[in-house]
Amino acid sequence: MNVIENRKKFFILSLLIILIGFGAMFANYKAGNGIFNWDVEFTGGTSMEIDLGEEYEVTELEEIIREVTGQTSPQIQQILGTNGARIRIQSVDSQTRMNLLNVLWDRYPSAELKESNDISGTVSREMQQAALKATLIAGAAMLLYISIRFRDFRAGSSAIIALIHDVLIVLASYAVLRIPVNNGFIAVLLTVLGYSVNSTIVIFDRIRENKNKFKPYQMAERIDKSIGQTLSRSINTSLTTLFTIGAIYVIGVPSIKEFALPMMIGIIAGAYSSICISGPVWYSLMSKKTRELQYDK
Repeated sequence: MNVIENRKKFFILSLLIILIGFGAMFANYKAGNGIFNWDVEFTGGTSMEIDLGEEYEVTELEEIIREVTGQTSPQIQQILGTNGARIRIQSVDSQTRMNLLNVLWDRYPSAELKESNDISGTVSREMQQAALKATLIAGAAMLLYISIRFRDFRAGSSAIIALIHDVLIVLASYAVLRIPVNNGFIAVLLTVLGYSVNSTIVIFDRIRENKNKFKPYQMAERIDKSIGQTLSRSINTSLTTLFTIGAIYVIGVPSIKEFALPMMIGIIAGAYSSICISGPVWYSLMSKKTRELQYDK
């Protein structure tokens, strides 16, 4: 493989995708829709638990909520073993809430409101801060671990740059596809980070193992060979995971699809960054003199 030789092409492709994401964020903001489709868990809103008294379709319930409230992404969770549903929507006034309940009672005469709560903006801000802290702590821990493992801060830095690449692409997918940003968003980010860095470490380990098979000045060839030797493993692992999550996306309820779709995008981005970004970034961070020396002592 000629990954190092073509590294600028890979960098440009990633940059274009990320710029598309930022463009979508800007367009959403200018349209007054917010850069992301924030769910009530991040913005605050209303949570209701309703026993509909009979079997129901989630899609039909979603359509009723959209028509009454005008909200495009209500969150509905079926309560297993019952005819109940937990509904979360953006904050609405008391009249709109009553209109929604009246329509539901007309459609489901035996419906009973079990619980209704307001989710405060304070709690939502705490969740945003928790998500940011979790991501930063995970990134710092990975940087420290990889730098120590490979005895080179540039190795850790290149892995973190690849992870930032993955995060930005996942954020781009949320902005472009208007996927609701909820609790699943935190799980998606942390899972993608862990999955991606695992593939990167496998490649970096192979680079270290191949140190005696190349001349000191053959760092580019050494990285390319190591990536090629681990390529089938990286692709097969990603495909296996994609098939599983893809099946969940196809047969899952809307709340599961909102988790599975960005997860699939993140896995693809993670496999791409491990193969085409992390090694080339490591190589690019080295000075010309360092590239010509044996890496491991």
